Amino acid sequence: MAEHGNWVQRVRRVWRRTFSLSWPIAVQQTLNTLMRTVDIIVTGLFSPTAVAAVGLADLYAQLPLRIGLGLGTGAITLSSQDTGRGAAATRDRAITQAVLIGFLLGLPLVLVGLFLSRPLIALLGADPDVAETGGRYLGLVFAAAPMRIVGIVGARSLQGTGDTRTPMVVNGTANVINIGATAGLGLGLGGLPALGIVGVGLATAIGRTVEAVAITAAIAIDRTDLSFARPRSLTITRQLVAVSLPNVAEGMSTSVANFPFNALLLTFGTEVTAAYHIGRRIYQQFSGPLYRSYSVAASIIVGQTLGEGQPDDARFAGLAITALSVLTLGLAGIVLLVGATPIARIFTSDPATLEYAATFARVFGVSMFFFGLFFPLSGSLRGAGDTRTPFYARFTGTAGFLLGFSYLAGITLEYGLTGVYIGIVLSYAWWALVVAIGFVWGDWAATAATMMAERADEAD
Repeated sequence: MAEHGNWVQRVRRVWRRTFSLSWPIAVQQTLNTLMRTVDIIVTGLFSPTAVAAVGLADLYAQLPLRIGLGLGTGAITLSSQDTGRGAAATRDRAITQAVLIGFLLGLPLVLVGLFLSRPLIALLGADPDVAETGGRYLGLVFAAAPMRIVGIVGARSLQGTGDTRTPMVVNGTANVINIGATAGLGLGLGGLPALGIVGVGLATAIGRTVEAVAITAAIAIDRTDLSFARPRSLTITRQLVAVSLPNVAEGMSTSVANFPFNALLLTFGTEVTAAYHIGRRIYQQFSGPLYRSYSVAASIIVGQTLGEGQPDDARFAGLAITALSVLTLGLAGIVLLVGATPIARIFTSDPATLEYAATFARVFGVSMFFFGLFFPLSGSLRGAGDTRTPFYARFTGTAGFLLGFSYLAGITLEYGLTGVYIGIVLSYAWWALVVAIGFVWGDWAATAATMMAERADEAD
């Protein structure tokens, strides 16, 4: 009985810590989604050409996002581990290198935006008007690419120390400025010039720049535990690259898979394709802030606990966070299953699209159980420095089931959309299975210990 009570207390402590870390991240993700929603609404007031232009440009605009998230994963891994082991000097050098590398990686995208933005949109088959409009928008987004990457990396660096509130305040402020500038510069409100799609792109660039400057200032001054330090360690550089690259590849593989999967959906009609995106937007709105916050919180807690030299406690924490994630995301899944039709009706009034959208929402509702497993477990692995296992999980699951099985069952075997629905669920189930195997039987704790020992040896 005493052992059971002790176990319950340990779970409660992990859950309290998880909630304390994750709610600011959830708020931050909600504000990010709101900002994108405002962009879509304002763009829709211009013309169908503007909507198409922004949609195509956003496919390329994911590149700085993926680079930032990948490098940010390396930053949060090293930051959390070094915070746990009390190695402030090594931690500061690590996050300084991450920010500098991120800024440098963004510079080539500025040149791409200046000289190749219009041809890139045209390459996707857009007509001249869409290519011209999308090119102007993409050029402005890419102009802020270094700032976008720096903002993400700086936020993840702070989160690794356990400070999730400062990034929330900075990101929230930048998003409010972005939203106001989108309305003002896009529609000409508040006495500002009406610049249309250029105004929307300029607002994005302004918001990203404000975010990068503010997050850099927060690190540079005494407002946070972090400080910038002179980078002088090739070991840190090597570890940052080794941890970040698989995560960049993970994100890019998922983005690239959207092209053939959307082509597959189009064979079933425009209504089906539109319905899929509505269903996807619904589940991301309902559960995105939750599963993203659990993933980051798991990286922080597991990384810091490993830094403290307690691998067993790190494993326990990862499992406890996963239990909380499965519980809450499971409830979100039930809401989607029960309320799919009325929720989908918010996005469309077309009967055929509504029926398909409700079905896709239910499919994602079923998948929430697997989301509840995958994201905290993958976050735990990333906190230890293992980013390859989550990459293998998403790449093989997406290629083998989302694309391969869906095509085989839906087209070749002529099961139609039923085959696609099953393929979606199986892909997420595979994600969860692979990371669960990696978490239970992998040597991620030893990987973290080796990384920390290498950094400690070089610091001596």
